[in-house]
Amino acid sequence: MKTRYLEPRPVHNVYLVRERDRQRRRELLQIVVVALPLALALLAYIWLNVEVLDSGYRIDAADRQLRTLEQEERRLKLEAAALAHPAALERRAADELGLAPPRPEQLLYLEPPPTDATWGEL
Repeated sequence: MKTRYLEPRPVHNVYLVRERDRQRRRELLQIVVVALPLALALLAYIWLNVEVLDSGYRIDAADRQLRTLEQEERRLKLEAAALAHPAALERRAADELGLAPPRPEQLLYLEPPPTDATWGEL
């Protein structure tokens, strides 16, 4: 049961060209002219906010690093002061280097120069 409605018919309007709607084109151009600056302003606002947040995060990270470095500086100053103390130096010299105070026979005593001597006589 084949009917004529089910058969494909050849297209005879191949050379028809649709005319462009100038009114619709003008409306689209008006929408673009109005919406484009708004979209650009919105993107600029968002970009500025992102930059402000990024700068804030970088400032916070720099502050944390500064506090860490200040604590390290204080610790190193305390350690330097402790190591420069004469008792600590003496203890380190004895423990690490095996040094001891000089014995009396190791000491050399120099006689002071005569006070009445002039420079020309020396």
